[in-house]
Amino acid sequence: MICQKFCVVLLHWEFIYVITAFNLSYTITPWRFKLSCMPPNTTYEYFLLPAEVSKNTSSLNGHYDTAVEAKFNSSDIYFSNLSKTTFQCCFWSEQDINKNCTVSADNIEGKTFASTVNFLVIQQIGANWNIQCWMKGDLTLFICYMEPLFKNPFKTYNFKVHLLYILPEVLEDSPLVPQKSSFQIVQCNCSVHECCECLVPVPTTKLNNTLLMYLKISSGGIIFQSPLMSVHPINVVKPDPPVGLNMEITDDGNLKISWSSPPLVPFPLQYQVKYSENSTIIREADKIVSATSLLVDGVLPGASYKVQVRGKRLHGPGIWSDWTTPHTFTTQDVIYFPPKILTSVGSNVSFHCIYKNENKIVSSKKIVWWMNLAEKISQSQYNIVSDHISKVTFPNLNATKPRGKFTYDAVYCCNEHECHHRYAELYVIDVNIKISCETDGYLTKMTCRWSTNTIQSLVGSTLQLRYHRSSLYCSDIPSIHPISEPKDCHLQRDGFYECIFQPIFLLSGYTMWIRINHSLGSLDSPPTCVLPDSVVKPLPPSSVKAEITVNVGLLKISWEKPVFPENNLRYQIRYGLRGKEVQWKMSEVYDAKSKSASLAVPDLCAVYAVQVRCKRLDGLGYWSNWSNPAYTVVMDIKVPIRGPEFWRIINGDITKKERNVTLLWKPLMKNDSLCSVRRYVINHYTSRNGTWSEDVGNHTKFTFLWTEQAHTVTVLAINSIGASFANFNLTFSWPMSKVNIVQSLSAYPLNSSCVILSWILSPCDYSLMYFIVEWKNLNEDDEIKWLRIPSSFKKYYIHDHFIPIEKYQFSLYPIFMEGVGKPKIINSFTQDDIEKHKNDAGLYVIVPIIISSSILLLGTLLISHQRMKKLFWEDVPNPKNCSWAQGLNFQKKMSGSKELGGCRLNW
Repeated sequence: MICQKFCVVLLHWEFIYVITAFNLSYTITPWRFKLSCMPPNTTYEYFLLPAEVSKNTSSLNGHYDTAVEAKFNSSDIYFSNLSKTTFQCCFWSEQDINKNCTVSADNIEGKTFASTVNFLVIQQIGANWNIQCWMKGDLTLFICYMEPLFKNPFKTYNFKVHLLYILPEVLEDSPLVPQKSSFQIVQCNCSVHECCECLVPVPTTKLNNTLLMYLKISSGGIIFQSPLMSVHPINVVKPDPPVGLNMEITDDGNLKISWSSPPLVPFPLQYQVKYSENSTIIREADKIVSATSLLVDGVLPGASYKVQVRGKRLHGPGIWSDWTTPHTFTTQDVIYFPPKILTSVGSNVSFHCIYKNENKIVSSKKIVWWMNLAEKISQSQYNIVSDHISKVTFPNLNATKPRGKFTYDAVYCCNEHECHHRYAELYVIDVNIKISCETDGYLTKMTCRWSTNTIQSLVGSTLQLRYHRSSLYCSDIPSIHPISEPKDCHLQRDGFYECIFQPIFLLSGYTMWIRINHSLGSLDSPPTCVLPDSVVKPLPPSSVKAEITVNVGLLKISWEKPVFPENNLRYQIRYGLRGKEVQWKMSEVYDAKSKSASLAVPDLCAVYAVQVRCKRLDGLGYWSNWSNPAYTVVMDIKVPIRGPEFWRIINGDITKKERNVTLLWKPLMKNDSLCSVRRYVINHYTSRNGTWSEDVGNHTKFTFLWTEQAHTVTVLAINSIGASFANFNLTFSWPMSKVNIVQSLSAYPLNSSCVILSWILSPCDYSLMYFIVEWKNLNEDDEIKWLRIPSSFKKYYIHDHFIPIEKYQFSLYPIFMEGVGKPKIINSFTQDDIEKHKNDAGLYVIVPIIISSSILLLGTLLISHQRMKKLFWEDVPNPKNCSWAQGLNFQKKMSGSKELGGCRLNW
């Protein structure tokens, strides 16, 4: 470079500070311009190159540099005279018409002069740089890049470049240049080859302001200062290259070149597209478009396309961006467009095909289509688009059935006699995804859930819930709105996705659907519209209580209505006996004003668990959760249903009229006592002493003195409500104790746990109420056991533990209204009838055996009958085959015949 040669020659000279004065600023252009500096009053003919060297500024080759270097090597005396000379600098560009540069400077006396120098002269005898400035595409930095115009064969010494700038808020109308002290300075980053990059930060708010700046270059003690430059940063924006360059075959068989605008561009762009096609015909094109795509027609199989795109401001000045990286696209011998289709169940899709076989394109009339190479597609689905393009259409598609790792159907475009190995892929997915939503009882949020278990998952796909909220209510037919919002949903442990809307608008219609995003496209599930007010799940009823009502004996449940929602509600009650597994029974209450219900239950003395839930009376929304369980408390509901059954033991001398009577009874069960017994009371009645009562507490035994001819006692059960309602009476009467109506009593041991007791009665005039049976082991001091038997029984099975070798006493007492009759007592089992009884007992075993044998015999006879019938008729010829039977009607009843069991017998 010439400037660098100066620096080498003047390395040992005195320090010379040369600065160019500026009065007017140079407007920076969107294209490249040059900075040139030269000494004034120089006879440029001295620096003219040899005639054989071109002086054109574009001829910057090695011969030119060699000539310049030779010229400088012979100019040492000339440069030695420049030690106190001021260099003059100016800007110029190839677009300038006059090819002249006007330089101005202040002389020693302070006067300003100007001269016009030819650009060619400046290039030969001065220092020259190429400069280009632009605003970075992200609109954050203003960049100026400078590089030497010629290759410098000499090494530089302390080469530095600084850029001084000012970005005022408003540029005043005064022609005066701002003071140098107001300029900010940045050091430029320079490489060893003197290529420098200067970065100036520019706020976004000042992109339309005027940026003033100049360059200061120092090398080996020599300083070059450029004239003042000015620019509006917004006018020299250099966008980033377009992104997402892609090529694909369209449904019409064209090549679509598409791209996206770079981000952060504040204005629309125009694009320059250059592409080349290498096929049977080689062609190139260079087009400028304002859209982000370009269609290239006439695409052929086996062709290769190479594309690059760059962008520039559409309206107003600007700088072209860098070219994108070259993108290459090669078509196959068989072209499918589109090569892959993703669609939903029930839709109609089409494939197009161009088939090339041995460098010859097959006629569309000779193309046939196959599905998975197993099913030939009907020709009724074909359509000839052009001479070389065939089309097949699939109507009303069903979901693709996965075949191993293949989740698509392969569609083959074939010649009449062969199929190429390439195929198109058809993905059909059932997108019928059900979305269910639920508004909480506080009416503050709505939770929506959906599952993908019902659809086929596609590798690489993502699912997203999208929705659109209308101002009021839902439309009659939900549809996908063009303006929608995504909603974040999270996968739960149960396999469902859950999305929460909060806050919500109760009367706004939320139209929502699931979008399946995939590289092949996107699919939407059928939309559903939800009104939050119609899907409320109320809070469960509160203050639930349960009790068994006193005297009435019903299960009463009460509750409080939840605060929200304010709609009328119906209630559902479930109740059951408390336990590990409650067997629930259900009951519903449709009265919205009701806060309680009474139910009949079979066991009034059991603990019941009760829960209540609610739902809107109009049927909208969901049932609430069940309330916390409430439990009944066992307590006395009514007076005992009856008093206890009781019997007596009489001790004392039978010849005396005073005897001790001990009453025995069993504690009442809950169902009889309703539900507890606090104490027992004995009521006495005699003809002499009248009536009196004795409280025996919780004891089940009581002894009193029987002194009168007739003494009637009654045992009452008492609970917190009162005395038992129905009670048993027992009368002790001296005359009745002699009444004997039991003629005989027999005891037959059936086994060690059961004895059959039977008896025979004689007629009597007294009213027989029931029997009392006593038994005890005579060999042990066991207490007497007893049972109450209805009066209609003549035989009774006593279940107990009996030892055959022991002796037992059995007593049968007839109980009359008038008193206890004389008992029949036996002290052992009936020996003479034991064998007979055993035989009778054997009937229980023999009879089932006889019945089973009879059934078996009957079945054998039926089978034998069928076999005999078959053997018999095999030897009898078909009468229709006989000559004498021709014309006879065998369905007609013959004279002299008789029907027997559905069969006819003739004689």
